[in-house]
Amino acid sequence: MAARSREIDPVEIRAARTIKILRTESGLVQRQLADRVTALGRPMSNTMLSPIEHAQHRCDVDDLVAIAEALLVSPLVLLQGPTTP
Repeated sequence: MAARSREIDPVEIRAARTIKILRTESGLVQRQLADRVTALGRPMSNTMLSPIEHAQHRCDVDDLVAIAEALLVSPLVLLQGPTTP
């Protein structure tokens, strides 16, 4: 079985940027968002969140869903990117 590529793809980059945008628009620092995700049952620290936001680490589906829930948006919003007014 071939090893899975560890490169961050364009959708993951878009999700990372969207997470950061929505977090800052919500007035949250990384620690606060990580605490919200943890409170939802998905343990996360700001040192885990930072590389996700900077597209330096792949974000698994469970983390993506929990981050979206903590930001009060659909996971689809994170995958599609922010809408422009």
